Amino acid sequence: MAELSDKAKALLERPIPGWVTTLDKDGSPHNTVVWVGLDERGVYFNTAVGRVKERHLRRNPRVSVSVLDPEDAYNLVSVTGTATLESEGADAVIDALAGKYMGVDEYPFRKDGEQRVTVRIRPEKIIG
Repeated sequence: MAELSDKAKALLERPIPGWVTTLDKDGSPHNTVVWVGLDERGVYFNTAVGRVKERHLRRNPRVSVSVLDPEDAYNLVSVTGTATLESEGADAVIDALAGKYMGVDEYPFRKDGEQRVTVRIRPEKIIG
C-alpha cells in the first residue's frame, strides 16, 4: 500500500476542495468536486446513497481523489486506489467535513431521509 508524504498530508489537511474520479458502466471517467478528509485511517470523502459516485463505486470500487494547492499549481496530491464505503458514522463525518470547510458544527445541506456514506480510499498509487 502506498504511503502519503508529510507534504501530501499537509495539503490534504487544508480546507481545499478536491475532485474525485469514479468510473461509469462503460469505463468512462466521472469527476465531481468533494470535501476531502484525512485521519489515522487515511484519505476519505463523504457522499449520499443514490448519488452517481456512490452508485459507480458500488459497481466498481476503483477511485482517484486529487487536491491542488490554489497558491502553487505544482503542489498537488492525487491518491488512486480502491474504495470502501462505510455507513456507520457517516453523519458525523459529513459534520466534521462541514466544520473543516465551512466552520460550522453540522452539515447544513442535509436532506430528510438522506443516508450518508463515507468513502475511504486504500491507496495503491500516490502522486505528489
